Amino acid sequence: MTDIRYPIGKYEPQIYSDTLKQEWLNNIRQLPAELEYAIQNLDADQLHSPYREGGWTIQQLVHHIADSHMNAYIRFKQALTEDNVTIKSYEEKLWADLNDVQKVPVNISITLLHALHIRLYAAIKDLSMDQWNRTFNYPGRPAPVSIWFLLGMYSWHGKHHVAHILSFRKANNIL
Repeated sequence: MTDIRYPIGKYEPQIYSDTLKQEWLNNIRQLPAELEYAIQNLDADQLHSPYREGGWTIQQLVHHIADSHMNAYIRFKQALTEDNVTIKSYEEKLWADLNDVQKVPVNISITLLHALHIRLYAAIKDLSMDQWNRTFNYPGRPAPVSIWFLLGMYSWHGKHHVAHILSFRKANNIL
């Protein structure tokens, strides 16, 4: 039985390949449209419903993706431009309870993600092998991780949360 918290499984780091790079870059490029499609025609009550028991609401989830991917963009840029940088973590659960997440319509974060992912994709699509192998310190990880790891993690992250929303739709018979 699939763990509903991880509908596509947990992120598993992968060894570099050109094929996987293209897949992950396409996931980054396509996430805003996929997320927009996943929430299409959800009403206010549905947006304020948790995607699973004990989980965030759909609205919190959409804003979380924007918050997370804004941090991702900064993390990529720092790792590409600073040696031995330690990226900053953030309290995502506390961010999800802030007023902007509660009050701002989800279309604002969808619009933000469209613009952000154009910038993110442009920043990373032509990286050299040396750049993919650049490392940085990631809080909670015992050893430095690579920019390649970051690409895979954020590719997974978007698909992971879109799957949460699609699972919510299926469980609630929302076509």
